[in-house]
Amino acid sequence: MEYVDFSGGTATDATANNDVQQSVILCCECGVAIQPNPSNMCVTCLRNHVDITEGIPKQAVLHFCRNCERYLQPPGEWIQAALESRELLALCLKKLKGLKEVKLVDAGFVWTEAHSKRIKVKLTVHGEISGGTVLQQVFIVEFTIQNQMCDDCHRTEAKDFWRCMVQVRQRAENKKTFYYLEQLILKHKAHENTLGIKPMHGGLDFYYANENHARKMVDFLQTMVPVKITSSKRLISHDIHSNNFNYKYTWSVDIAPVSKDSVVCLSKKLRQQLGNLSPICLIHKVTSGIHLIDPVTAQIAELSGQVFYRSPFGPICNPKQLVEYVVMDVEIIMDKDRKYYPGQGQLSFRHVLCDIWVVRASELGINDNPIHTRSHLGHILKVGDSVLGYNIGEANINDNEFEKLTAEQIPDVVLVKKCYIDRQTRSNQRLWKLRHLADEATDERSKNGYHEFLEDLEEDPDYRRQVNIYRDTKKIPVDGGDTLGFNDNVPRITLAEMLDDLTLDCADDEMGETEEAPEEPQL
Repeated sequence: MEYVDFSGGTATDATANNDVQQSVILCCECGVAIQPNPSNMCVTCLRNHVDITEGIPKQAVLHFCRNCERYLQPPGEWIQAALESRELLALCLKKLKGLKEVKLVDAGFVWTEAHSKRIKVKLTVHGEISGGTVLQQVFIVEFTIQNQMCDDCHRTEAKDFWRCMVQVRQRAENKKTFYYLEQLILKHKAHENTLGIKPMHGGLDFYYANENHARKMVDFLQTMVPVKITSSKRLISHDIHSNNFNYKYTWSVDIAPVSKDSVVCLSKKLRQQLGNLSPICLIHKVTSGIHLIDPVTAQIAELSGQVFYRSPFGPICNPKQLVEYVVMDVEIIMDKDRKYYPGQGQLSFRHVLCDIWVVRASELGINDNPIHTRSHLGHILKVGDSVLGYNIGEANINDNEFEKLTAEQIPDVVLVKKCYIDRQTRSNQRLWKLRHLADEATDERSKNGYHEFLEDLEEDPDYRRQVNIYRDTKKIPVDGGDTLGFNDNVPRITLAEMLDDLTLDCADDEMGETEEAPEEPQL
């Protein structure tokens, strides 16, 4: 029977193809029969004669700082990398210069003892030799870890660890703006790159090892509150051979000397720029700008830091001069009864304008002549309430702009805020606390200002939105609801707004933050 090839080829062609496929040659070195290749050598002889890893070092050195546990990445950068991590593997590969001549296929760590000061990396590479032959080779590179102290740790040990310093000060009797800025720094973690934080008279000093970190802190402060910044540098050392200079940089950040609930007297030019405000205005709050409110018209205006320092002004009355009054009568002024004029600025719709008659709490029942004034607190005051205000008519004020005013422009009393229970009782009933950047010795005057800042947080929900408030575990509420078990009308912070005070000792020590928020100073 005849064999039929349906593939189209004949039996003679198939025999010829098998001969071609089965043809072999002898290795030019050892004479072993091999398949034909451009080098005419077997694999064993080819590996003996050609080494594609010849230009790659089999041993290298890694420099490690034991204090901060960082590795040196040449020329002068220190990076954080864990054992057998991708960052450490990338650092090891950068130390091998000959890898550019071959193609890296695979890389991985070989297990070694943690205390052996050795790191082994297994590499698989492809290399092309003469004739177009591609050879694959697997080898191990051993890295020796040598201890070397980094520059930052060296400065720390030499007690010359800081290179840049940021001095934050508020030179004012009322420092509520400084307390607010401290909470903003904690909330946004702007102090995470500091080497240390030292409390000083009137503020804090932040120390940095890097100029970029210090500039970042200065930019943060500039965007949060109105500040005035001055910088300076001092030459520490100079190398005349390499022409290298070692400087220490200092930034002085002065916070605007005004705070919430302070009374200011504006110049005529500034009043016209802000929409014809009254000369005597009350500072409603201080954030990135200074928010003013006119107690006579309930007109509001915002003053940026640049405009403030072009026409600076200071407070003519501070919260320590507040006097307690008792409301005798209140008459709400309707919107239709208000006086409007061209060029008037924005009016506040959160406040209600009213005519109010008050008597000093110390003269209640003695003085039958109540004092009449106009106030923006008509939405919260009623007959019989206690209110805090400034007695402008009897105050001893030393201000150039104030002396230019006529008697009609000076109100007898400027009411600031409603007065609730006494401060000691309110402090004892407070179930929350704040964290601080550093423990600072405060005098009696600073204690009062700090308690006023805490009361402002309770009374203004928008003001405390940028502040982290923590639950005080030492104080237990009467019930578990948001009422906290108190039946009075004092504004309080609910439990839903409080955070659990969880602290990590190691992290707090590095940040300069206290492990636990200090207790509130007693009055």
